[in-house]
Amino acid sequence: MRHKELSSRESGESSERIRGCVVKARDRQARGFQGRCGLYANAGMQSREIREFCLVYPAVGEELLKMAITRLGLSARAYDRILKVARTIADLAGTDGIRAEHVAEAIQYRSLDRSLLPARRY
Repeated sequence: MRHKELSSRESGESSERIRGCVVKARDRQARGFQGRCGLYANAGMQSREIREFCLVYPAVGEELLKMAITRLGLSARAYDRILKVARTIADLAGTDGIRAEHVAEAIQYRSLDRSLLPARRY
């Protein structure tokens, strides 16, 4: 985003519109997980469900994930988290498949988390 857009006094999307998008995304998730005991939202997915519900299209999205794992040194757990966030972004966009732009956005959030959180010491 440009500084002009960020510093603008104009309001963004209305709360009602955002709420509507979230409700639709939650409905999409609930329908997708129908019949799965105890699974109602993307956050609750385990590895098996991630492999089933988090398919990335096209191959560019897969390449982005590979690059993120290599360059950022992400763990398998971080990989799964990125896929779950990308699935949620796709749900908010109303798309069935996870696209490259959804993966890129999820990776950005992960990178931001890593840069803002203090390093853990064990």
